[in-house]
Amino acid sequence: MSEHFPGRKLRYYLTIPGPCPYLAGQEERKVFVHLPPLEAISVNDQLSAIGFRRSQNIAYRPACQNCRACQSVRIPVKRYEMSKSDKRVIKANADLSKAFVEAEASREQFDLLQRYLKARHPDGGMMDMSWPDLVAMVEDTLVRTHMIEYRLGEQLVACVLVDALNDGLSLVYSFYDTDMMSRSLGRYIILDHIDQSNRAGYDYVYLGYWVKDSPKMDYKARYQPLEGLTDQGWQPIFPDVK
Repeated sequence: MSEHFPGRKLRYYLTIPGPCPYLAGQEERKVFVHLPPLEAISVNDQLSAIGFRRSQNIAYRPACQNCRACQSVRIPVKRYEMSKSDKRVIKANADLSKAFVEAEASREQFDLLQRYLKARHPDGGMMDMSWPDLVAMVEDTLVRTHMIEYRLGEQLVACVLVDALNDGLSLVYSFYDTDMMSRSLGRYIILDHIDQSNRAGYDYVYLGYWVKDSPKMDYKARYQPLEGLTDQGWQPIFPDVK
């Protein structure tokens, strides 16, 4: 299958349907496209605006036949107001240092990722990730990609892989030390990127897909106002925030 984008024609492919990782009894299918080497940055920007996510040098989005529960979401950072709870999370992590790192994987990151997956996603599809898999996830990129490392002293406690788009920061994947639950590190990463986006003059932080009624996705509903991609374009969505 193929579709047109400004200046070029892209060829799309469909994956074979498989079990949905978010909703029981549903099948997952994705449409994907290879990012063209010479135009990867601009094409990735355009695809992100219509709900695609990047994985290595491929962009994909859900294309399920009987379900449209997955909704691409983003935070309009200029309208986001830090709550008292947000400020407590930021204060609790004020002793962390933060470093911008080129898109290069390290063994230290891999060790943290393995501990994170074992604690949070023991039955997930990423549980069998090898060192070469992490290298590919981080380093196989044709777009503007970097890592942010958060440390307590010399100890690496959290990482996030980030794409810089023309209008915002896209959080590709994050992982952290699950022995530090009182710090709410996953939440802190998002709040920190809201702040980074504001400082850099970006409009959005892209959070990927949100699935209503999926416990794995509940945390994304916390960030209000939140915009979701609909048939009418990006629109405010107001899920039941618990």
